[in-house]
Amino acid sequence: MSDHSASPLLIVEDDLALQKQIKWSLDSFESVTASDRESALLQFRRHQPAVVTMDLGLPPDPDSTSEGFKLLAQMLDIDPAVKVIVLTGQNEQSNALRAVALGAYDFLAKPFDPDVLKLTIERAYRLAELQAENRRLQTLAQPDALGSLITRDPDMMRIARTIDRVASSNATVMLLGESGTGKEVLSQGLHVASKRSGRFVAINCAAIPENLLESELFGYEKGAFTGAAKQTLGKIETADKGTLMLDEIGDLPHSLQAKLLRFLEQRTIERLGGRNEIPVDVRVVCATHQDLKKLSAEGRFREDLYYRLAEIVVTIPPLRQRTGDAVLLAHAFVRRFAQEQRRNGLALSEDAVRAIELHPWPGNVRELLNAMKRAVIMSDGDRITPDDLGLPSPSDNSSGERTDLDLRTVRETAERQAILAALARANDNIVKASEILGVSRPTLYDLMKRLAIR
Repeated sequence: MSDHSASPLLIVEDDLALQKQIKWSLDSFESVTASDRESALLQFRRHQPAVVTMDLGLPPDPDSTSEGFKLLAQMLDIDPAVKVIVLTGQNEQSNALRAVALGAYDFLAKPFDPDVLKLTIERAYRLAELQAENRRLQTLAQPDALGSLITRDPDMMRIARTIDRVASSNATVMLLGESGTGKEVLSQGLHVASKRSGRFVAINCAAIPENLLESELFGYEKGAFTGAAKQTLGKIETADKGTLMLDEIGDLPHSLQAKLLRFLEQRTIERLGGRNEIPVDVRVVCATHQDLKKLSAEGRFREDLYYRLAEIVVTIPPLRQRTGDAVLLAHAFVRRFAQEQRRNGLALSEDAVRAIELHPWPGNVRELLNAMKRAVIMSDGDRITPDDLGLPSPSDNSSGERTDLDLRTVRETAERQAILAALARANDNIVKASEILGVSRPTLYDLMKRLAIR
């Protein structure tokens, strides 16, 4: 007997007698049924079937195929991997071929042979399982920039997709954003997605004294200066075949800016005290919270170096502008630190969740991470409170005044923010999120699709 309990078969047939007959002939499969497009979509979203059998002639006009083709398109839009088997009348081969061209898996003419239908469904399930396993293995083998990034914010999702697109090139990437927004996480994601064989090497240009920074970047030969007892590779050379992240590039001393520009143009370095030019294949990513254009205008940062570094510029929004991300990240950090401290079951209280939503987080993700770590260590019970986080208890008087009076825009903005906040508060549990919002689960799915929330 076939076991597809994790993904039931969906049977779409408006003739209830035939629907019953199909279900009976396929009793080895767990199945759900629908007799029109709306109920089929409801069942499709609820059960997420891997395989569907359907008739193209559906109410309100069973003699027309318009509803059937509309349903087929909607199901493939929701899940392009679904395997749809179309059951057609003897004289409807052209419609069957059109359905296959649109993305249906196969078609069978009525009256169908139950054994042939069963075999077709078995093959469809097997193919779906193989494709799902292939996608899982590809995800493991080819991580992308989202792999270590926790977000639901549309702007951050777009940024991650941009990082993925440029990863395979050698373009220099500049990440702009406030301190603590996750510039190094995205840099590491860029390195992983690039599949470069070398290491990811990061250096903070503001943390190393000017007289040491040159040797840290370019390395030195034995005897190059007092204390240089052996040949030492610099960060640039260490990152050969890999990625070099120059953090706080705005603090790079002016004396080193010309030398860095020369390296970027020629892709060779000379160690301190050395005379040989050494070729280095390295992807450069730089990050800063400063306005480099303003520094260039003031003569504090070379304009030619700025344009050489800014081949791809990515601006990362602060946490306070990323709807729902603070709570989403907070849940993830609590899980991580609770596991480290062997305090499984520890979670955020409702007041803590609300306090996190209201706090502006000027230190961004870094501040949030430290607050969660401290709260996990210091909390007494099984629920983290605002006091544990060092935040004031939430109040209801924190409402801002709207300036946008276009009702459609206001409604869609409010719906998007409410859904993202509810998903974050429910820790991505759709059932809980729909309860928080006071809508049914299908309604929430419809809203998420309309607002392009993934």
